[in-house]
Amino acid sequence: MAQTESAEPQEGSGFRESFRWDVIKSTPRYAYLVASVAAIGGMLFGYDIGVISGAENLLKSQWHLSAGSEELAVSAVLIGAIIGGIFGGKLSDQISRRYALMALAALYSVGAVATALSPGLVWFVVFRIVVGIAVGASSMIVPTYIAELAPRQIRGGLVILQQLAISGGILISYILDYIFFESGAGWRPMFAAAVIPGIALAVGMYFMTHTPRWLAMNDRWDEAEQVMGRVNPSSKEKEMELLHEDLEETSRGSLRELLSPGMRGALIAGVGLAILQQFVGPNTVLFYGPTIFGYAGISAGSGGLLAEICVGVVLFIFVLPTIALVDAVGRKRLFYFGLLGMGSMLVLLGFAFYFGAASWGIWVLVILLVYIGCYSLSISPLFWLMTAELFPNRLRGIGASSATVANWSANLLITLTFLTAVDALGKDVVFWIYAGFAAVGIVFVRFCVPETRGRSLEDVDEYWTQGRKWPEHAKAGASSSRASSPSATAAT
Repeated sequence: MAQTESAEPQEGSGFRESFRWDVIKSTPRYAYLVASVAAIGGMLFGYDIGVISGAENLLKSQWHLSAGSEELAVSAVLIGAIIGGIFGGKLSDQISRRYALMALAALYSVGAVATALSPGLVWFVVFRIVVGIAVGASSMIVPTYIAELAPRQIRGGLVILQQLAISGGILISYILDYIFFESGAGWRPMFAAAVIPGIALAVGMYFMTHTPRWLAMNDRWDEAEQVMGRVNPSSKEKEMELLHEDLEETSRGSLRELLSPGMRGALIAGVGLAILQQFVGPNTVLFYGPTIFGYAGISAGSGGLLAEICVGVVLFIFVLPTIALVDAVGRKRLFYFGLLGMGSMLVLLGFAFYFGAASWGIWVLVILLVYIGCYSLSISPLFWLMTAELFPNRLRGIGASSATVANWSANLLITLTFLTAVDALGKDVVFWIYAGFAAVGIVFVRFCVPETRGRSLEDVDEYWTQGRKWPEHAKAGASSSRASSPSATAAT
C-alpha cells in the first residue's frame, strides 16, 4: 500500500498549486454545459429519494400504516433502484449513456404522475418501484457520462456536480413538502412535481452529445475525435491516442474478468465503499428525519419539516467545498475527514439518546447537522465519483452497476430495518453501530481504495493488473526523481 501512496501525482506542494485556476478557466464551456445538463438526473435522483420524508406521516395517517407498511412505503423506491442498478450499465453500453438518460427521464416523468395518482398503498409501492428503477440506473450512468466527457484535471469536480444536484433535489423536495403540507394540498403534488425536471432532462440530453469513449467503443472514431475536440481541445491528440491503445488492447469486459485476481481489487473497493456509504446511516436522517426529531422532542414547524429543511440546506452547502477540494487535496483525505466527523457525531448522538435526548434539546439537531455536513463533504459524493474512476473502460459499465446494486441494496437494508432496530435495540445502540461502521470505513479507505486524483481513466487498468502500481512506476522502476519531474507529472 505504501507504493500506492507514493505514486500519488505530484502536481504541487500545496492548495494553491493543486487548485488549478488556469485549467478551470481554460476548460471549454461545453464541458461544463454537458455536466450541468446530465446533473439534472442527479437532481431527480435526490428529489425522488427525499420527497418521501415529508409524505411519510401523511401516508401513514391516510392509509393507517403499521410500522412494517411504513417501512415498505419508504423503501419501495430502493427496491426499484436495485433493479435499475442491475441493468443500467448494460443499457448505457448498448444504447449509449446519452440515450439511456433520455429514456430514464421519460420513466421518471411517467412514474411521478402515476405515483401521485395512486389509489392505495399497493399501487403506490408499485409506482415508486418504477421511479426507483430510473433512480438506480441514472445514479450510475450520470457520473459515467460526465467522467467520460470531463477533462481529467477537473474530472472530480465535474462528476461531483452530480452530488450537488442530488443534494439540491433533496433540498427542493423538503421545501415543496413543507409548502404543500402547509397549504393543505397533501402528499400527491409532492410526487407529481418531479415531472418538471424529468422533462428538462429529456430535452436537455437531446441537444447533448455522446461520449468519446462510447463512440470509440462502437467504431465511430471520427465522431469521437470531434467530441474530444469540443470538451478537451488542449489534450485531444493525447487522449485519443490513449483511447486507441486502450480499446485495441482490450475487449468488452465481463463479470468473470472483474472477479479475476487483478481486477478483484477494484470490485472490492467499489462494493465496499457502496456498502459503507449506507451503513454509516445517513439515509435514516434523510428518510426518517421528522421521526428522529420527534424522538428527541423537537417540534420544528409542520411535523418536523422545518428541521428537515435545515438538513437539506446543510447537505447542499457542504457539497460546494468538495467540488473545490477534491482535485486539490485528493479523494482519500476527504474520506478520512468526513468519516471521522460522522463517527464522532454518531457517538454523541448515541449518548444523547442514552441519557435522554429531550434534555439535549436543540443540540440533537446541531449534532445531526454536523453529521450530515461531514457526510456531504466526503463519502456521499466521493462514492459516486469513485464508481466512475475505479474501473477501466471496458469494465466500467459492469463495475459501476455492481457497486450501484450493492449501494442500493445496503440502502434498502438500512431503511427497511431502522424502525424495527430502534424498537429492538434502542436508539442509542443503533447509532453507535453506525459509528462503528464509520471507523471500519476509515480503515477500508486506507488499505483498499487508491488515490485517483490526477490519473487518466486509461491508467486504471494498469494499476489493478500491475500489482497496484501506477503506470509511470511500472515503466520507470518507481523512480522517485522521475515521479517528481515535470514530464512525470504530465504522464499522470
